[in-house]
Amino acid sequence: MGDLILNLDLSVPERRPKKEGGNRKHQSFVRRRRELERRGVLRQKQLPPNPGGARRAPAKPPRPRPKENGSVPPESQGRRGRGAAQVPQDGPANTKGKGLGSAGGAPEPTGKAPSAKPKGKKGRGAAAGAPPAPTKLLAMDCEMVGTGPGGRTSALARCSIVSYHGDVVYDRYVRPEAPIVDYRTRWSGIRRHHMDRAVPFQQAQRQVLRILAGKVVVGHAIHNDFKALRYSHPKALTRDTSRIPLLNRRGGFPENMAVSLKRLTKALLNQDIQVGSRGHSSVEDARATMELYKVVEEEWEQHLQQNPEQE
Repeated sequence: MGDLILNLDLSVPERRPKKEGGNRKHQSFVRRRRELERRGVLRQKQLPPNPGGARRAPAKPPRPRPKENGSVPPESQGRRGRGAAQVPQDGPANTKGKGLGSAGGAPEPTGKAPSAKPKGKKGRGAAAGAPPAPTKLLAMDCEMVGTGPGGRTSALARCSIVSYHGDVVYDRYVRPEAPIVDYRTRWSGIRRHHMDRAVPFQQAQRQVLRILAGKVVVGHAIHNDFKALRYSHPKALTRDTSRIPLLNRRGGFPENMAVSLKRLTKALLNQDIQVGSRGHSSVEDARATMELYKVVEEEWEQHLQQNPEQE
């Protein structure tokens, strides 16, 4: 058998260069960039990842998310123009920055959540210790007669209410529910014929309470008047001129002394009331009480603001 001779060529065949896509101008550009990369002039990461394919648009950087305290991260402020740094919608509304940054005029981040200003106490102005409006003030005085055994039980027989300026708001004779035993004319001024045009107690009570509702009521020893009306007015809306040391001090009386309306009116207003034999006039007494209140009005109201537990 003859010998079989095999002629094997083990050398690696030369690879044909891969045809580059694109037109000639683009191929020349790619070759030039690869040459610069080989020399070390151009870094490889700067080459396009797919020279022959379509270029991708650069991805937009993610929008910085606001911190929990409502401030904007400092790195995002450099990309915004003047006034662009705003509080996000889910943060506190209408919050202003504390200053302007050096670049772009954006508010400087403080790192603290904006907090509402605490409401301080009102100072001494129009709202602190100011007297009530004249339309909220009324003065009242009542006259009583005696009912029951010996006429010792006081019953309402006349009620008068005047405004801040002394105008008569209400003035009616009232017929008590029990028979009158003593008219007490020397003090009350009530006589038998006054009962002919008097209104029943229940009707007068409804009318008076409707007028006094929500008003500041001034009176002298006014707890007696409220008792005759079978009514209790709010303490904060009551001004009793028989229990305010300011008036006693102004009139030259001891502060703890119970001074009559007649003496206070003479000392402070230089007026004579409750004179003659016809008895008292509840309209006259109510007007005098309101004038006494005006003498110490501002000082009294400031005292009540500072000492609300007192009358």
